[in-house]
Amino acid sequence: MNNYTSIIVPAYNEGERIKNTLNGIIGIDEIDEIIVVDDGSSDNTESEAKSVKSEKVKVFRLDRNRGKGYALNFGIKEALKNADIIGFLDADLGSCSSEVIKLIKPVLDDEADVTIAQFPRAKKKGGMGFVKGLAKNSVLEMTGVELNASISGQRIFKREVIERFDEIPYGYGVEVGMSIDILKWGYRIKEVLVQMTHNETGRDLKGFIHRGKQYYHIKKVVKQKKKEWGAK
Repeated sequence: MNNYTSIIVPAYNEGERIKNTLNGIIGIDEIDEIIVVDDGSSDNTESEAKSVKSEKVKVFRLDRNRGKGYALNFGIKEALKNADIIGFLDADLGSCSSEVIKLIKPVLDDEADVTIAQFPRAKKKGGMGFVKGLAKNSVLEMTGVELNASISGQRIFKREVIERFDEIPYGYGVEVGMSIDILKWGYRIKEVLVQMTHNETGRDLKGFIHRGKQYYHIKKVVKQKKKEWGAK
């Protein structure tokens, strides 16, 4: 297997963090290309990304905010021009983005077809338990496989897995929906413990609204997957 690796970084209003995130991964030899998709940001995300001095970094800007799913699909089209391995990384990781090497290695070594980052426990209470519980139980119910990090957006894929998708689902249920499909197709998913942190959602109104949206989207995508796979 060849090992040209492309990392897709969808970014929306991450001007404060995107540069550190990119600087954390540009020096990783196993990464050949970093595709930043600025999802119509209203801040300086695009210029900050372009200021990173590396030939690996390619920055694209969408005409308006279209959502993470659209940004990922855009990035995948670019990555498939060259890549044998494709990864997703969030733009708000900062320097701990370097931990992505722990996700890349098992795919390179054919220990897994897909790897998912399993984060340490959140430092502040965010009330994420019911969302994570729904995601974990839904994947287990449909596939018989227990995943602890099924909502994690930090993932590495073999090209053949990505090519099975007509397009990446939209909305906050994208990761759960993909996990179900990947396992149903018979591919191997490996969760990898990483020392990553990101901009955590708190227990304020904005945080609860975000988690409510996540819950709704996961329920919706699981219902759709049950219909597609003929599960009750």
